[in-house]
Amino acid sequence: MKWSKYFIPTQKEDPKEAETISHKLLIRAGMIDKLASGVYTYLPLGLRVLKKVENIVREEMNKAGCIELLMPSLQPANLWKETGRFEKMGKDMITFIDRHNREMIFGPTHEEVITDIVRRYIRSWKQLPIILYQIQTKFRDEIRPRFAIIRAREFLMKDAYSFDVDERGLDNSYNLMKETYKKIFERCGLKFTTREADSGVIGGKFSEEFVADGECSELEVGHIFKLGIEYSLSMRAFFVDKDGKEKPIYMGCYGIGVSRIVAAIIEGNYDKDGIIWPISVAPFLVDIIPTNLSELDIVNICEKIYKDLVENEIEVIFDDRNESAGFKFKDADLCGFPLQVIVGKKLRDGKVEVKIRKNNEIKEISVEKVVDYVKNYIKEN
Repeated sequence: MKWSKYFIPTQKEDPKEAETISHKLLIRAGMIDKLASGVYTYLPLGLRVLKKVENIVREEMNKAGCIELLMPSLQPANLWKETGRFEKMGKDMITFIDRHNREMIFGPTHEEVITDIVRRYIRSWKQLPIILYQIQTKFRDEIRPRFAIIRAREFLMKDAYSFDVDERGLDNSYNLMKETYKKIFERCGLKFTTREADSGVIGGKFSEEFVADGECSELEVGHIFKLGIEYSLSMRAFFVDKDGKEKPIYMGCYGIGVSRIVAAIIEGNYDKDGIIWPISVAPFLVDIIPTNLSELDIVNICEKIYKDLVENEIEVIFDDRNESAGFKFKDADLCGFPLQVIVGKKLRDGKVEVKIRKNNEIKEISVEKVVDYVKNYIKEN
């Protein structure tokens, strides 16, 4: 991608309303834009990060044998009245009356919807255990949306639901999800702790939350619950066991704040100059920076390195803007690309400078070896 053809509206100043470092840097790096209180647009650079986090979540869930589906955001209120949660959610729930005078909900979570699916399609012990999940937008009318995408009214979430024949099966599914969550957060470059938590309106007898380290120390990025038979009994989700007896299905639910992870990564990976993205989620891995666009040799070498990286399927952005080198360096640091390839005065010796963003170390690399250096760096990090 050429920077001049892309859309990265960086800003020099911190937004006035920003309270956390992730809020400040997401706005300044041109990754998100506020539309209304608690409602944000993911601009192209931010969307690339969000999609990478989403793909890590999907890959690890699939490896664990979970099955993806996609449920509607719109839900009939009567499902929530079956479980008694309609009243419990209170004003956090966004509701409306449709043209047929039916009360509808913008889904804050999907326990009722998934239980309705399972009670209609799963009837035998032979169909269990199973874990179904989705990655989908959720809606909660927060009384005070804060910290940009950390506590928003519209957010992306991965929610999974396990179904087992007994409590031992539920324990197995729960432990599988706990280990899967650890793999997801480690791949995203997060440092985190787990702790027992209040199950709140989700319900169940036991739950744990995953809390990311960083400036915003109460940043919950995941929450897993042992629901037991609470939903199965209220919604009559039963199965027939080996002996022909009808029994309630044991359930668990497992949530990850996909969009919140993006903020959590920044909270643990930044310095005074901007974001420091881990390679696994960086919007681009390499930023090519020519120090002087009026020198043809510099431009030609930049184009060659750019072409070689693209051919090797390495995500690269070429800062071809008609701006000063200093301006470009500041934007590169702000946006947090893991490697900067700086083409300038060292070219007379057949070399370029490669800046490693995570420690700001600069190495001199011959032009011919840039691609190999980048490949090895990615492999080792």
